[in-house]
Amino acid sequence: MSEENLQRPIIIKRIKKVSGGGHGGAWKVAYADFVTAMMAFFLLLWLLNSTSKEQKEGLSDYFTPTVASTNSTSGAGDILEGMSINTDGTSASAVTAAIPDNVVVKEEEVEVTPEDSFETAIANREQEAFEDMATELSLSIQDSAEFSELEDQVIIDVTEDGMRIQLVDQNNRAMFRDDTAELYSYAERMVRHIASKVNNLPNRIAISGHTDSKPFRAGSTYSNWELSSDRAHTSRRVMSSAGVSADRFAEITSKASTEPLLPDRPDRPENRRITILVIREAPILPTNF
Repeated sequence: MSEENLQRPIIIKRIKKVSGGGHGGAWKVAYADFVTAMMAFFLLLWLLNSTSKEQKEGLSDYFTPTVASTNSTSGAGDILEGMSINTDGTSASAVTAAIPDNVVVKEEEVEVTPEDSFETAIANREQEAFEDMATELSLSIQDSAEFSELEDQVIIDVTEDGMRIQLVDQNNRAMFRDDTAELYSYAERMVRHIASKVNNLPNRIAISGHTDSKPFRAGSTYSNWELSSDRAHTSRRVMSSAGVSADRFAEITSKASTEPLLPDRPDRPENRRITILVIREAPILPTNF
């Protein structure tokens, strides 16, 4: 062996294996998390693409936190604790809490279609129109020197059928002459005044005549049926002459004494009356609306 070879340095490489050193196996965990996240992402995209609008709303409602409230003073503080309220009254954050045993939570789903919303809006507007007209008519009678004396004989209310106006007899003042369909002059002016008000509404009108239970004399061919019918038609003619068009009248009805205003006293003069009904055209709202 030459002297040159003896002087050359000898390099020895040692490989040291360290378990868990450097990256170790941590990259596997990170990779598994990444794959899981990607699977969840693609699953979400698939769900969004394959579900209907109603199903999405159902899923949203299912995962929306619900805050229960109760009138119990002992449980209300625990349930509402941690909730902040904005200045406009809305909740800034929702919290969930254990519901006391004495609280029963019921959930009811009601499907509201555009047609339902439209019908509700129409019904609300018609109800407001009836209430406004009832108030306006009542005030106009109270403030009138001519009609204020008849104020107690005009009953105005809003029912499920529409706005109802009743002209009622009293002991000392009747609307029609005895046993005839002839209106007194003050009663005719009242009917004209009512017609001028209800003519501002587009709704149809129904008129019915009512009598007390006292029958005509024996052997008479004229009865309370004919009398109530003739009085209803007289009222219709007066309203027509006051400007209400003929196509506004939906029905003219003879009731005789079948629907007394005072059922316990069917012979009382208050049962003799004319009912003018401005008919409700829109659907009736639920009572809990």
